[in-house]
Amino acid sequence: MDTVFIFFQHIVPQHLLSRCTGWLAELRQPVWLKNWVIGLFVRHFNVDMSEAVEPDYERYGNFNEFFTRPLVEGARPIAQADIVCPADGAISQLGEIREGLCFQAKGKYFSTEELLGGDAARAALFAGGQFATIYLSPRDYHRVHMPLAGRLTATSYIPGKLFSVNAVTAENVDRLFARNERLVCHFDTAAGPMAMILVGAMVVAGIETVWSGQVAPPPKLPLVTDFADLPAAVELAKGQEMGRFKLGSTVILLFPKDTMAWDAVYTAASPTRLGESLGRFSAE
Repeated sequence: MDTVFIFFQHIVPQHLLSRCTGWLAELRQPVWLKNWVIGLFVRHFNVDMSEAVEPDYERYGNFNEFFTRPLVEGARPIAQADIVCPADGAISQLGEIREGLCFQAKGKYFSTEELLGGDAARAALFAGGQFATIYLSPRDYHRVHMPLAGRLTATSYIPGKLFSVNAVTAENVDRLFARNERLVCHFDTAAGPMAMILVGAMVVAGIETVWSGQVAPPPKLPLVTDFADLPAAVELAKGQEMGRFKLGSTVILLFPKDTMAWDAVYTAASPTRLGESLGRFSAE
């Protein structure tokens, strides 16, 4: 079955399917159909609506409003830790960046340079550093928050494929995260430069940031934006929302060498919960 699933992803028109999904997810009429689809999703994925500001799924105007629903205040307390989990989900992999490579799954790797859109200078900042890949499943809260305070210096939208990003695909598609459509966000932080990569996937209807709104899907060309010299700096606090996915996907964090360490409790498949302790500065 895994072979069939992977073959299907190679032959299906990924972008057309995903954009059609995005169009359908914005529909507000007919109301009965919108309510039926959301209700089916809630039941199938066992979504906990009691955490949402609006717990009645029928009151959401369309599927995207439901999927990016905000949580009630206090639902995700931010730990008094150096680095906290940026999202609900599960660790796909984490560890050291060795010879410019991050471990993907079962003997598969992807390079930081390719992940960052071929930016060799910025990739060099993370040589020998640390990475974490966090997968957000369909049932999870899909807003992404800052793991620590940071000042945005640049973003890079990189067009690409739209493979699924679940465990089966990660084990079978080479360089998965460096091939998919993604938005790279560079920050200056107390741990030095940090890259936060929001990776698109099949049927993901869009990627948004709090400072630019929807940034994917735009025209299919790479787009680099320099935020370092803007009159009004984009500065975000630890735990503050930085973006969101319209349908599930993956967040990758990159840190430089000898600046931080992941908490020992985390290994592949460990669950994550927004705001919980994820790591600490190496100086401590």
